[in-house]
Amino acid sequence: MTVPSVPQQPTGPGLPQPPSGTGLPQPPPEPVTPVAVPPHASEAGRLLCAGAYLDSRYRDRVIEELWLNEQRVAAPSLGFDAARVLAHALRARRVELAWALGITALWALGMLVTQGMLVVFLVPSVLLALAARLRGEGRTAPLYRRIPAFWMRWWGRLLLVLFGWNTLGAAFGLGEEDSGPGYGDSYGESGYGDSDYGYGSTDAPVDFDDVAGFLTGTGSSSGTATQAWLLIVVFAGLALCAAAQRGRFARAVTNELSPARFPDAATDPAELPQGPRFQRLMSRIRREQHQKLVMYNVARPFCGAGTPVDTWILAVELRPADRTRKPAPISNRVVLDRVRPLLEELRRPPQGGRPGRDRLRGLEVDECVFLPAEGLRHRDDAPYGDASLAEHIEGSVEEGAERRRHFLRIRVGGWEEELVVTVFVRVHTQGKILMLEVAPHVLAPVRQDFQDVDRAAHRLVSSNLLAKAAWAVARVPSSLVRSLIVVGKYLADGWALATGGNAAALAEGPARSVRELGAADDGSLFQQMDAARYLKAVQDRVAHGVRQSLADGGYQTDEFVQQIVNVSNGGVHIDSVEGSTFAVGEHASASSTTSAGAPASTGAPASTSAPAVSGGKAAQKGSQGHEQ
Repeated sequence: MTVPSVPQQPTGPGLPQPPSGTGLPQPPPEPVTPVAVPPHASEAGRLLCAGAYLDSRYRDRVIEELWLNEQRVAAPSLGFDAARVLAHALRARRVELAWALGITALWALGMLVTQGMLVVFLVPSVLLALAARLRGEGRTAPLYRRIPAFWMRWWGRLLLVLFGWNTLGAAFGLGEEDSGPGYGDSYGESGYGDSDYGYGSTDAPVDFDDVAGFLTGTGSSSGTATQAWLLIVVFAGLALCAAAQRGRFARAVTNELSPARFPDAATDPAELPQGPRFQRLMSRIRREQHQKLVMYNVARPFCGAGTPVDTWILAVELRPADRTRKPAPISNRVVLDRVRPLLEELRRPPQGGRPGRDRLRGLEVDECVFLPAEGLRHRDDAPYGDASLAEHIEGSVEEGAERRRHFLRIRVGGWEEELVVTVFVRVHTQGKILMLEVAPHVLAPVRQDFQDVDRAAHRLVSSNLLAKAAWAVARVPSSLVRSLIVVGKYLADGWALATGGNAAALAEGPARSVRELGAADDGSLFQQMDAARYLKAVQDRVAHGVRQSLADGGYQTDEFVQQIVNVSNGGVHIDSVEGSTFAVGEHASASSTTSAGAPASTGAPASTSAPAVSGGKAAQKGSQGHEQ
């Protein structure tokens, strides 16, 4: 019996290797630590770089945030290198601009050689291009956008077919009658073109000579066949340009952006020096994006972390557990130092068990400080030095300020850094009240079209000649409008760069994240399950660490446990169910009530583990239970 191949996560020198000849994983004799992939070589970063070639709108927004707005600090780049994405965005724009200029020049040349006959095709070109822009690129569009886009698209197609038929008719002489010698003369000179007699008419729906004569100011039909053939040659050239441009995209994906070559940033052509401004901005982004000191925008303090999920804000009164003994002083640092080892234990494999490949083994825990970017004169003035960072951490951990905030940051990067779960934990004690702030964030996977970029490139390379020709011909009518839009955007960006004065502007926090711009709306079911698992594991350890800190200091923990249970159950806490018993935690105990509202016995303070239920039949009935 053959053993089926099992898909594995990428292996490395520090990961368990499958045995030769099988697709099943073989555990190593001793636990190993997974090798972390550097941000510049991550799969998420590769897909974001490829997306710059695939989606012009995404590329423009990346350039706007990181290139044009030089005064803005780069958002935290979790699991990827934003500077490398910018480099590929600028390279993709240069390549697209070169093709746009070539296509525009070919259209201008076609106007000259066809004596203006190419102007006729501008009408369907504009209609098709505007229809695509009006509808948008999403799967669904509002009705008020779809209806006009539908009419513009079909009018453009009908006019394109009509003009194309006239061009072929003029080139091949379709509909002409053999009028003997002298037929090559103009209809007006031979006298047979008079509309009163009906001679010299064609079967074409529109008189091509009249249209060309009206647009060029000449009424002669001489040279129409030659001009029509020149028109066909120009269209063939435009189709070849479209096919070559598409092939350039496929070569970029299969070469420098391939999974095998992308990790080697030294050979990346997009990283080649492109002037002092390019080098200056690349250096700034790489200095800022992975710092423990986060310069934030007040409007979006967690920019780059993704979507907030189930934020906790708990306040617990610090009451002594034993009135005869004075509790020990408790501080923010004491609580955080108790929580951190519990979180780091999630990296370890189970005792006596085989080492797994769970992404929690690569969990990252560090302390970070959030500072507002407002107030800095320049982004280079941010205090990123080691001494400044240590001073900010020690000064902010106990102060509980509004603008400077200290967080314990826990990050898990799953699915090759495409799914990133980050939990920010802040503890603050004030006036005998302990406040716990837990802000989980989930960064959704990269967009599906970015993930399919390798498949799209392979399809382009392996498709037959007919498929390539059909795609290229379909792109010809709207090529001029799209090229003019590309040139116009480049000129507008150059004007904004020259007149914006952003290089000397006051520093700003990040307005948007490159990673968030390229994120999908949601992930697959497996990814959603993994995100929920990571969050539950981290939240449970945080809650357990805070409870242990309270218990070790001699404070009551039952109020804190009750609030955690409320949060864990989505805001629903079961006070009592007659005839049933509930126990939460390892050492908790409970018994059923003997009378309404009077419990027979109560157990020890519970932890934040999942509730254990006894009295199952009564709990299933729940006829007299009360939920709050």
